[in-house]
Amino acid sequence: MYSESPPPHSLRRLVRCRWESAEPGPKRIVPDGCVDLVADAGQVFVAGPDTTAWTSVFPPGTRLRGLRFQPGAAAAMLGVGADELRDSRVSLTDLWNHRGATLADEILSGRDLADAMADVAAARAAAADPVVERMLAQLAAEIPVRGESRSPRQPARSGTQAAARSAALDVRPARRQANADGPSAWHPAKADRSERQARRLFTLAVGYGPATYRRVLRFQRAVALAPATATLADLAVAAGYADQPHLTRECRALTGLTPGAYFAR
Repeated sequence: MYSESPPPHSLRRLVRCRWESAEPGPKRIVPDGCVDLVADAGQVFVAGPDTTAWTSVFPPGTRLRGLRFQPGAAAAMLGVGADELRDSRVSLTDLWNHRGATLADEILSGRDLADAMADVAAARAAAADPVVERMLAQLAAEIPVRGESRSPRQPARSGTQAAARSAALDVRPARRQANADGPSAWHPAKADRSERQARRLFTLAVGYGPATYRRVLRFQRAVALAPATATLADLAVAAGYADQPHLTRECRALTGLTPGAYFAR
């Protein structure tokens, strides 16, 4: 069982959603380009941005609460570069020491995660970098979509069939181009940043560079479109891959499974 709810209005630029999940047991979690703050019966931890699949090991029936940050927003909220959290699970106590331990105790005692992060955002004057926001929007626009699924959303963090479209389809493409691997039309000079500075800002904010984020975003589009697509060849085209072998290579790299095995789940 997995469900999402919107964050408070004051946090919507920084937080994508609240979520709750009753864990069915071990499950495969695939990259989604996001950072989550997660609480269960005994711990509060940050799940950093993934570059490959990992397997959660919570016992069946474990109930989790989570807060999913908007891509690029976690660094401002957490006070640490998202690249330092990449492929990691870090307890809030280890991240913030005594303050983290105190806040974790409050959360485990029932305090709402969004309420706790609202206080943090106010104290830090947290805000997503506008340069990073423009880069994220541009990268989303570069992934062509040749049809949309009407299926339920499938969240990558939850592992259920009910929601990965939160990472894949919530930013509507402003424009479409034939080659999703082509150069970005975003120009750092327009934002008074060199290309090198902009890419470094992006990596600090998101956890990895634009090329890796584009790969993750394209795969999340494939996950979202898969239930309404007849064949893997059609799915590759719809999600913006060059061909089916391209989808196969990316699926193996990001999930550890072939497309036939992964999407059959």
